[in-house]
Amino acid sequence: MDTINKLKKIIKAELLFWISIGFILLMTSCKKESQNKDIAYHSVTNTETKKPATKLSPEFNSYWYAGEAEISSYKLEQARYGEIREGKAVLIYVTEDFLPNIQVKADHQNTNNVSVLKLNATKKFNTGIYPYSIMQSTFYPVANNEHAIKVSSSMQEWCGHVYAQLNNRDQFEILSHSYFEGEADAHLKLEKSILENELWTQLRINPKSLPTGNLEIIPSFEYTRLRHVPIKAYKAIATLSGSAYSISYPELNRTLTIVFNPNFPYEILGWEETFKSGFGPHAKILRTKASKLKTIKSAYWEKNSNQDEILRETLKLN
Repeated sequence: MDTINKLKKIIKAELLFWISIGFILLMTSCKKESQNKDIAYHSVTNTETKKPATKLSPEFNSYWYAGEAEISSYKLEQARYGEIREGKAVLIYVTEDFLPNIQVKADHQNTNNVSVLKLNATKKFNTGIYPYSIMQSTFYPVANNEHAIKVSSSMQEWCGHVYAQLNNRDQFEILSHSYFEGEADAHLKLEKSILENELWTQLRINPKSLPTGNLEIIPSFEYTRLRHVPIKAYKAIATLSGSAYSISYPELNRTLTIVFNPNFPYEILGWEETFKSGFGPHAKILRTKASKLKTIKSAYWEKNSNQDEILRETLKLN
C-alpha cells in the first residue's frame, strides 16, 4: 500500500511539472506571437522610408517661429486660353502645429503635433469679362523627412468651381470635385511620389535637399485642373543650378523653373512655366511668368481692420 501511495505522489509531481512546463511554453509562444503582430503592424503602417531630417538652424527658428507669416507678392503674366493675362500672385508661408491623424491645424499644443511649413499660394487674373481665382495649400513637415501631409487646391471662375485634396496616409488619398461632367466627383489612391506642390516648401527649408535627376512627379493641382489631365505621377527631369530649380515633363510638354535667393531664407524671386495654352491642334505653347514685387513679415490674421488695408498698398496688390 505504501508503494502505491509513493507511486501516486511521484506521478502527481511529474504531472504538475509537465503542466508547468507547458504553461511556460504557451506563454512564451503567445508573447512571441504578440511581438510578431506588433512588428507586422508597424511594417504596414510605417510604409514610408524616411530620409534623414534636416537639422533646423538657429536662424531658421528665429525667422520662422517669430509668430509671423512671410507674405510675398508677384506680378503675374498667366497663360490661359492661348493668351497672356496680367494678374497678381501671392505666396504666404507660415509655420503651424498640425494634427497628423485628422490632418488639420492644431488648436492646442500637443506632443503629437507635427510642425509644418504651410504655403498658401494664390493667383488672381481675368480672362475677358470674368475673373479667375486659384489657391493651393501645402502642409510640409519642417523635419524635411517625408512627403507633404496634406495638399489642397481650389479654383473659382464664373463657369463654376473645382476642388481637390490629397491626404498622406498609407497611400496618397485624393478627393476631387468638379463641375465638368468628365471629372465630376472622384476618389482615388496613388502610390507615394514626389509632389510638385511640396517642392515649393521643401526649397524654403533646404534647397540642397531638392530631388534631382530622372524622377516621377505628381504635377501641381493647379496645372492638372487647368489642363484637365489626370492626377498621377509623370516622368520628369529635375535640375538644381545655383539659384534655379527646374522640372521638365516630356510627356506633358511642360517645364517649370523656380528662381530663388541661394542664401537663407531662400525667398522665391519668381518663376516661369511653359505649357500648351488652349485646346485643340492649334493650341500654342506660352510662358507664364511671375516676378517678385514685395515681401513683408506680418501676423496678417490680426490685420483685419479697415486701417490695415494700407498693407495691401505696401504689397502693391491694390
